[in-house]
Amino acid sequence: NLREGAEQKVVFITGRVHPGETPSSFVCQGIIDFLVSQHPIAHVLREHLVFKIAPMLNPDGVYLGNYRCSLMGFDLNRHWLDPSPWAHPTLHGVKQLIIQMYNDPKTSLEFYIDIHAHSTMMNGFMYGNIFEDEERFQRQAVFPKLLCQNAEDFSYSSTSFNRDAVKAGTGRRFLGGLLDHTSYCYTLEVSFYSYIIGGTTAAVPYTEEA
Repeated sequence: NLREGAEQKVVFITGRVHPGETPSSFVCQGIIDFLVSQHPIAHVLREHLVFKIAPMLNPDGVYLGNYRCSLMGFDLNRHWLDPSPWAHPTLHGVKQLIIQMYNDPKTSLEFYIDIHAHSTMMNGFMYGNIFEDEERFQRQAVFPKLLCQNAEDFSYSSTSFNRDAVKAGTGRRFLGGLLDHTSYCYTLEVSFYSYIIGGTTAAVPYTEEA
């Protein structure tokens, strides 16, 4: 799909906006390792999609060992509405790139996925947006359901769709409002600790490899 003049279907992935959520980096690394592998599914994905990945949105917070904030004390995931090029440069750059792609008729932004880690919940799960259009809302539920069928550690029952005011400045909420009905925006959460396989009660600890 990189032929001259061909439409690009883009999947945009971001991670580590909260520096203390280290599992998000392992998930992001796993995605990158898979996409550049010789696996036949990875080959098909590369043939049909363009993946743009910003694996660490808060590098200064990670370097300093902060849990949630940047060097200047900002929770970057509450500043998507109007990021400052001076105070929130990584957010500003990513947002400008996404808007540029959105305005390009040759680019279709299919998915935006922001990877986080959760300190109290188990398993992997997602947050999605709520829309007045019921058909759009139903279509948005398909991807988490597919994940649940294909990943033993993913929980659809823990997945939720919301539009809480406190989440208004997050990437998922902002881009869900900006992009049109053909785009899907999610927060992907993965537990710090472990997951429970359906039908059992035993917790399986996450490892770096898993």
